[in-house]
Amino acid sequence: MTRGNQRELARLKNQKKMQEIQKKKGANDKDSNKGLSLEQRKQRDAELMRQKQMKALQKEGAAAS
Repeated sequence: MTRGNQRELARLKNQKKMQEIQKKKGANDKDSNKGLSLEQRKQRDAELMRQKQMKALQKEGAAAS
């Protein structure tokens, strides 16, 4: 039974370690940004924010009606 517990503790420790490594990565190294330049990331993010704002405005307009 001890061995199973050690295995579980080691798995949790490794998972926490991997999360710390992921946090320390720069923006270029993260999975969603692979192959994108800074300008491309800015444009993508700006477009997503515009879409989000449009949804919020539509939702607000529907609630006011």
